[in-house]
Amino acid sequence: MALMHSWLESANAPGCPFPLNNLPCGVFSHGGAAPRCGVAIGDHIVDMAALEAAGLIVLDGAPLFGAPSWNAVMAAGPAVWRAMRGRLADLLGEGAEARAAVEACLVPQDGAVMHMPFRVAGFTDFYASRQHAFNVGTMFRGPENALPPNWLHLPIGYNGRASSVAVSGRDVRRPWGQVKGPDDAAPRFGPSARFDIELELGAIVGQPSDGPVTVAEADAMIFGYVLLNDWSARDIQAWEYQPLGPFQGKATATTIGAWIVMKDALEPFRVAAPAREKPLLPYLTEPGPMFYDIALDVALTPDGGTETVISRTNYRSMYYSAAQQLAHHTSAGCRMEVGDLLGTGTISGAEPGSYGSLLEMSWGGKEPLKLGDGGTRSFVADGDTLDLRGRCIGEGYEIGFGECRARVLPALADPYAR
Repeated sequence: MALMHSWLESANAPGCPFPLNNLPCGVFSHGGAAPRCGVAIGDHIVDMAALEAAGLIVLDGAPLFGAPSWNAVMAAGPAVWRAMRGRLADLLGEGAEARAAVEACLVPQDGAVMHMPFRVAGFTDFYASRQHAFNVGTMFRGPENALPPNWLHLPIGYNGRASSVAVSGRDVRRPWGQVKGPDDAAPRFGPSARFDIELELGAIVGQPSDGPVTVAEADAMIFGYVLLNDWSARDIQAWEYQPLGPFQGKATATTIGAWIVMKDALEPFRVAAPAREKPLLPYLTEPGPMFYDIALDVALTPDGGTETVISRTNYRSMYYSAAQQLAHHTSAGCRMEVGDLLGTGTISGAEPGSYGSLLEMSWGGKEPLKLGDGGTRSFVADGDTLDLRGRCIGEGYEIGFGECRARVLPALADPYAR
């Protein structure tokens, strides 16, 4: 597919993350008005509530866009999602007859405040990158036992905290927690010294389920994708995770991008799964390509310093797709709800420069990462700003995911000191 031209010239500019091909969904406020649904186009936002009030878009026979979330639109179903994209393409495309009326519904992105794009019903994070699982397993168990016996047969995951999910731009506070003492010494309670990031994509469930669904059905349930950083306190996690897995080590915050890239925008970028080392059980087999060619990178900027890109990787390197993760999630009868968020797990490529966590980049802190300004990092330092970025490269256009950014604040004083 080639670039779809818009009468809004900024949407046609080379390198623009939000051309007419994209049309990602967010929630914004501007000029003191209440938060509401918007769609990014070029350097502007289409005020969907204003568009609806003007009678320029009418879907599902009821107002959908005035609420400060996309949940109602998601609940309306895939036919409405497609109709919305088609109508916006007509209104914003070259030669549109209603251009003047649509222009009155545009708001500059510069000056807009972005909010959570949807109400998170639940959050599940997976462990679906083979390279990441191998790297972490090697650190703790050696390369011969790096992958647990079940890893090549099912997507491993854990249920996280929906209340901890926050939109890009919100600061993250270094957490306190219980960590292992040296040798056989008693554990201590203090600020995490090994605070980390995880480069992920988040799949947003747009349709509910009641009982098991197939991989194809799961794919149809997904509304879109966001960049996702599942912050992880590795020292807290290492002490607590056996036998039940992550808990407080991953409860501090999960940062997501402000823009949801709808699944239909990603269709031209579908790619096949990697070769399977062991056959998957039938309920997990793919009916077709379920991955996407999405280039991803992570940038770290120290407080008052300069940016260093510390990782470049691609979503296509994953072993289990979001559709497989969702199908597996339902296989025991778990009901899925509109607004459920599924994290891919850390996305790591085959080379050190493509690892998706500082735990891997510094190999557990043994090989500190060099920054462009001469500094080093084993884990995230106070004042660091972490940026996750993603884009698909099309024929003369890009599909961008916008920012997924947060700055780390120092830990509070002892929260239990009275």
